Amino acid sequence: MPRTPVAQVDDGLLDGEENIRRDEAALARGQPGVRVARISAPALSIGVGQNSNVPSARRARALGLPVIRRTTGGTGVLLGDGDVVWSIVLPRDDPRVGPDFVHAYGRLGLGVVHTLASFGVQAEWGPALGLSEEFCFLGSRGCALTSGGRALGGAAQHATRSALLHHGVVPLTLDRQRLEAVFGLAPAISEPKLTTLLELVPTVNPISFAARLGDLIVDALDSA
Repeated sequence: MPRTPVAQVDDGLLDGEENIRRDEAALARGQPGVRVARISAPALSIGVGQNSNVPSARRARALGLPVIRRTTGGTGVLLGDGDVVWSIVLPRDDPRVGPDFVHAYGRLGLGVVHTLASFGVQAEWGPALGLSEEFCFLGSRGCALTSGGRALGGAAQHATRSALLHHGVVPLTLDRQRLEAVFGLAPAISEPKLTTLLELVPTVNPISFAARLGDLIVDALDSA
């Protein structure tokens, strides 16, 4: 099947629930597209296979955080103010999906790596770090986006018979105390094993970063 041009949308600021709703609407349409947005308020996002009363969800609610369920896999992700989220939707018969899409985090996430490189940050998609069964970025499944050995982001997927949704997040900042409380992490893990966009690029403008991210994801897909 010939590759259809990829449309791009920048949705600006959205809360986590609305962001997920828009991803699922795009998946249902099944048209090639890239979408970026920035998170407007903290929330815990849990994977489709997780029970709504998993320990991280109970701890998040006790802290007054909304808990939202996405339809992609993986475990919990603590979304924060200004975090940059991105998504790719492609028809299943688009050659850019490929039979290896379940393991294609590096290929589908190449635009994220290129964007970080344009801001002077070396990053890569690599094996899961296997340090937490509750926090997705440090989980034991899939791949992690890392820089200098520290987790910087993650991604997840939802495949239907007709289309694939591949989406992820790069945190702008990180409330380590809140993250440790929600996921039961020790500071000895969260301090040396996690980083954020603002830590790596102190002068970054998240609006500009999101715009460039959308452009470079599309460029990477068009070049694939």
